[in-house]
Amino acid sequence: MNGLARNSWTGNGRWIAWGVALAAAMAGTVAFVAWPRRAPTAPPFTSAPIERGAVVARVTASGTLSARRTVLVSSQVSGRLAAVLVDFNAPVRRGQVLARIDPQPFAAAVAQAEANAAAAEATVEKARAKAAELERQVGRDRALAARQLVATAELETAESELAMARAELSGAQASVAQAAAALAQARFNLSMTSIRSPIDGLVVSRDVDEGQTVAASLQAPTLFTLAEDLRSMQVKAHVSESDVGRIAVGMPASFTVSAFPKQPFDGSVRQVRTSAQTTENVVTYDVIVDAENPALRLKPGMTATVTFTIAERRDVLRVPNAALRFRPPGATPAPASPPGGDRKLVHVVAAGALRPIPVEVGVTDGTYTEITAPALAAGMLVATQAAPGGTSKVSAPRPPAGGPPPGPPRVF
Repeated sequence: MNGLARNSWTGNGRWIAWGVALAAAMAGTVAFVAWPRRAPTAPPFTSAPIERGAVVARVTASGTLSARRTVLVSSQVSGRLAAVLVDFNAPVRRGQVLARIDPQPFAAAVAQAEANAAAAEATVEKARAKAAELERQVGRDRALAARQLVATAELETAESELAMARAELSGAQASVAQAAAALAQARFNLSMTSIRSPIDGLVVSRDVDEGQTVAASLQAPTLFTLAEDLRSMQVKAHVSESDVGRIAVGMPASFTVSAFPKQPFDGSVRQVRTSAQTTENVVTYDVIVDAENPALRLKPGMTATVTFTIAERRDVLRVPNAALRFRPPGATPAPASPPGGDRKLVHVVAAGALRPIPVEVGVTDGTYTEITAPALAAGMLVATQAAPGGTSKVSAPRPPAGGPPPGPPRVF
């Protein structure tokens, strides 16, 4: 009986053990099947969505505003300024007198030159009369010499005197021409005492005052700076040598000035100059941008920040530039220019994993870059930066505590 009871107990214990094991297996299976439905662990990188929008490539440079035509008015004669007739910002017309130099010394010079010219004319008349008298004398001596009434030596002396008189007449005539030139110069200098405007424009700068002495003997001094028309301005922008190759005549540009920082002004490239400017080992080229100034808000000398629109794309797929530079930690860096030209990789975030996709890149604005790839669409996420402590691939999600190890589902 005891043996029979023992066998019965042993059989019951086995059924109980099998029941406990079966219950544990069922609980593990339920936990394992439910585990993949939990939210995956956050990947060790940051991401950004692919967007559809505009990408505009620009080049920025600094420059200086000026009128399209600026004329420096100088004096061609020296003297004391007797009158200054215009001031800053005064409109002027072509031929208008801007200032006058004291004309008295120049008027005296004209009078002296006129007297010299008259004296030269008198000298010519005297030399002409003397030559005529000697011509008549030689004629008489030749007639007498033909009849042998005058010695040959006397005739030769008369002919020599006639030749000398004719030479003196030629010299006197040259003196008349010289005196006439001096008179013309004196009269021109007198006219230059009235300093006139060569253009229609505006007085931008006045560098002299009444009573000041102007010395034009060594270098012509600048008295006035005139701008032809301030309604049409230009910007001389200094573009770096790395960017000047992308700028062409007719290209649109815009600029701002400190006086109106929130108001952009439009313009276009008129000229790309080939002469280089080197400042502190930095090579730049001057690019001339024309701009209209109907309200006269822009003034010569203002510093402008110029932006050139190099290329523009509308309604294209774009990604942050960081997405093109991203490589999973530990991965081999891609070359800066992969074979095939403008082909690069982006890493699309799909189901917690990274999938590299090659893309064709286009215009970039320094923040976003245009991309083309059939497999990509707006709204997809692309990795942009590895998170601190991240690995080269997305970490596998950990199973719940007490569950089976990762692997294919087990069949019980």
